[in-house]
Amino acid sequence: MPPSFSEALLHRLTWDELDRTHLRRLVEMAKDEDLGGLGLVNRPTHPGDHSTGSVQAAPRMAEAHLVVRQSLTLCGLPLVSLILSVYGENCQVQAQARDGATLSRGDVIATLSGDPRTLLAAERVVLNFLQRLSGIATITRLYADALGEGRTRLLDTRKTTPGYRMLEKYAVACGGGWNHRLGLFDRVMLKDNHLALLGSDADLAGAIKQARNHAPNLPVEVEVDRLDQIHPVLKAGADVILLDNFSTTDLTRAIDLIQGRALTEASGGITIESLPALATLGLDFVSTGALVHQSTWVDIALDWGV
Repeated sequence: MPPSFSEALLHRLTWDELDRTHLRRLVEMAKDEDLGGLGLVNRPTHPGDHSTGSVQAAPRMAEAHLVVRQSLTLCGLPLVSLILSVYGENCQVQAQARDGATLSRGDVIATLSGDPRTLLAAERVVLNFLQRLSGIATITRLYADALGEGRTRLLDTRKTTPGYRMLEKYAVACGGGWNHRLGLFDRVMLKDNHLALLGSDADLAGAIKQARNHAPNLPVEVEVDRLDQIHPVLKAGADVILLDNFSTTDLTRAIDLIQGRALTEASGGITIESLPALATLGLDFVSTGALVHQSTWVDIALDWGV
């Protein structure tokens, strides 16, 4: 397998790889949703934060702390300064943790300072991003710990929130997971619905050859759901074989059949309870969408200073 294929199959998104223009657009949409009714046919006639606006107070500077209310793995902290810049000027963020850190109840993530009216308006959007992304990082850390530190790598999937994929995949990376394909653009993946178009397994060799001609610089992965499909897939030269909803017994048989001639990925029905057993089989990858779609928001608060 060419080195570029190996890099594509073992990737963790970093913060520096995320497009700031896209992130700013997400934040601007969140702000407009909160202050201006984005998404409604009939927008409010008088947009704005009328809760804070109704409180009469002399202009002053304020300080607030982002505080952890439960054990979690942090993700999204660099977004905070971007969010505050969208809401106004002269707000500062003093970080006291970093993305990927495991934190305990009572730990301070960061201290925010600036105009309290700006901080109050931005508070919910800041927390929404942090709680959502840290929730993904936290469940990913639990799954990664259950899988252990052997050869088998934990992968995410394309089951992500539309528009938020790269942020959610970054959160998986912060939690100790690895990123499967980022989109349809960076891997050829022939799944059951693609194979149904072929009509028979005998056409696999031609399909994989066409895939290589179409995208010669991309790895080719083929999904199988039966042991008898493995031989034609191997013969056709797939780089990765996805073993979909195989029992542990059949996974062992599949790995013996493949004998290292392709990388192996188990998917379908993966649970945190099943990961320790899967870690002993010699698989290259285990993938699950649960890292995102089964994640739960974690509890983070904004506590105001005196």
